[in-house]
Amino acid sequence: LFQFGWTHVTLLIVVTQSHLIIHNLFEGMIWFIVPISCVICNDIMAYMFGFFFGRTPLIKLSPKKTWEGFIGGFFSTVLFGLLLSYVMSGYRCFTCPVEFNNDTNSFTVDCEPSELFQLQEYNIPVVLQSVVGWKTVRMYPFQIHSIALSTFASLIGPFGGFFASGFKRAFKIKDFANTIPGHGGIMDRFDCQYLMATFVNVYIASFIRGPNPSKLIQQFLTLRPDQQLHIFNTLKAHLVDRGVLGSLEDA
Repeated sequence: LFQFGWTHVTLLIVVTQSHLIIHNLFEGMIWFIVPISCVICNDIMAYMFGFFFGRTPLIKLSPKKTWEGFIGGFFSTVLFGLLLSYVMSGYRCFTCPVEFNNDTNSFTVDCEPSELFQLQEYNIPVVLQSVVGWKTVRMYPFQIHSIALSTFASLIGPFGGFFASGFKRAFKIKDFANTIPGHGGIMDRFDCQYLMATFVNVYIASFIRGPNPSKLIQQFLTLRPDQQLHIFNTLKAHLVDRGVLGSLEDA
């Protein structure tokens, strides 16, 4: 029973979460680098603020964690996420999704950046205009999403570490391993990352991902000829009803 439990926990933590990380990578490197960087930044800044200003214990499972470090890490992570997103949004190698090219039989990372990665002008709230002295600001829409990612990384992400701490205390061990001197094993460094990967995958599926024409065409080509004809006739009838196909034929 002991080994049965460890096997299922390992599969849940490693295999399932790793599968979600791969999905995030195929949406674009920025969806992988920004979230994990926010977790790392929060871990470092929470330690720094806790070391210099920490007075109030946060949770009994981790006696060294303090409210001061928790709050300081939050604001630092949000600011870091905004800056990192601004820099990375300007490079196609980070923003373009990974797609398979049938002609070259290889994966490619080249596209026309979506609206998420094109500079837009936003109006600053009236309350803040007198403080910053600006009425508008130019930023990437992805930076707005980065606020949600960094907020989760700093407010909810640490609870993955708290869960790991409780798990280790239940087995009366300090660290999962001693691979990294002074920092424990590899799993001790990834206790928050897997929780973050799950959130990013759900976030993309809920608010970002839309129909992908190239993927639809690939699926269409794998169908039987009669199924392809059925879809073709249905689509043709729909376009004729909307007047799109008629206007194209006239042109």
